[in-house]
Amino acid sequence: MAELDRYFSFMQKQGASDLHLASNSKPMLRLHGNMTPLNVEPLKPEQAERILLEIMPSRSREEFAKCSDTDFAYDLPGVARFRCNVFRDRHGPGGVFRIIPTKILTAEDLGLPAAVREFCHLPKGLILVTGPTGSGKSTTLCAMIDLINRTRKDHIITIEDPIEFIHDNKQCMINQREVHQHTDSFSRALRAALREDPDIVLVGEMRDLETTHIAIETAETGHLVFGTLHTTTAASTVDRLIDQFPADRQEQIRTMLASSLKGVVAQTLLKKKDGKGRVAALEVLVVNSAVANNIRERKTFQIPSIMQVSSKLGMVCLGDALMRLVLDEKVEAEEALTKAVDKEDLRAKLKVAGFQV
Repeated sequence: MAELDRYFSFMQKQGASDLHLASNSKPMLRLHGNMTPLNVEPLKPEQAERILLEIMPSRSREEFAKCSDTDFAYDLPGVARFRCNVFRDRHGPGGVFRIIPTKILTAEDLGLPAAVREFCHLPKGLILVTGPTGSGKSTTLCAMIDLINRTRKDHIITIEDPIEFIHDNKQCMINQREVHQHTDSFSRALRAALREDPDIVLVGEMRDLETTHIAIETAETGHLVFGTLHTTTAASTVDRLIDQFPADRQEQIRTMLASSLKGVVAQTLLKKKDGKGRVAALEVLVVNSAVANNIRERKTFQIPSIMQVSSKLGMVCLGDALMRLVLDEKVEAEEALTKAVDKEDLRAKLKVAGFQV
């Protein structure tokens, strides 16, 4: 048994989401959103390097020696899979390990809104799940892919770095490819996917212009494409996509996005009121003709106004999602306020509802 396996087993039993190791520091867990040190001695640099190399695949060892950081996945049978990042800082080697539960949380388990579940039944288009790092995007996407796997008879290709949740074939056939292990890059795998007869393609990260462009083209050519971005609101997601491209190509991309983008789910994680775990607030944009026109005509600043008056279509603004969590007594009003983008608007709503903030 690798020495880190003991830490992994312990963090799984404690319900922690991440394990942090750093030279000359005590190991720490992220437990219910808070960093919590373990009651052990600080790791010396040579000790940290030894236990990190013990679980690192050979490709990652070479990359770590050359570049001083690397990503990989680690599977501990009977416990969970882990998404691993190992790096060097001014003290020496360190690593961060995110737990990926063995049991896939379903759309029903997560309580995904009807509009988000409806995205999974679309024949084609681009669906984006966005949010800061660690906001649960992978968990939401996993639940959506699982819903498709249970309810459709299609071919799904996922392109990830690294592979996180493992999907078994149910009603669909699923091929999961890992960047650097099964392919050189997201863009190369995405280009190859068009020759592999897919119905649904999941792009783990749209991190460069070429990948983004191919993903939009793939959605336009009759496929359902899921992707992620690190944006906080639905409207800013559209702007971020377009701004990736040079000015002379942005008009074309606006036109392509207006026809291919079908929905955006922007999520934020909050600490639960009882201190046991975290809960997601989901902002949902359903792209209808009014939103598509705004994208095409450079009026994305009007999208939030459309969302506010389109709740019947399943659209939800972040402020309303946060307010609902407070009213349902799932989170504290102060916690919701810290996560709000329009803080003054939420503060006014909270005061009207009788909350002192």
